[in-house]
Amino acid sequence: MDAYRAIADPTRRAILDELVDRGGQSLFELCSRLTLKHGITSTRQAISQHLEVLEEAGLVRWKREGRSKLHWFVGKPLKAIAKRWRIGEQA
Repeated sequence: MDAYRAIADPTRRAILDELVDRGGQSLFELCSRLTLKHGITSTRQAISQHLEVLEEAGLVRWKREGRSKLHWFVGKPLKAIAKRWRIGEQA
């Protein structure tokens, strides 16, 4: 999946916002923060599926630590989009 489709969903954008604020979060931590800060009450399974979409798009990476799977934001795909259209530059 490409980055455009991945960030089209507001829940996935909220997940990325949370990972930008604090990397290395588990699924449980993400679900808690999404509920408290964004009012998103999706199931853990639904958030896990959103994370898979973000991983496929290269926007999230993960690492196992013990029994936990921790997630981090990866900005490279979004930087490539900004560079392509020179977002932030004056015309």
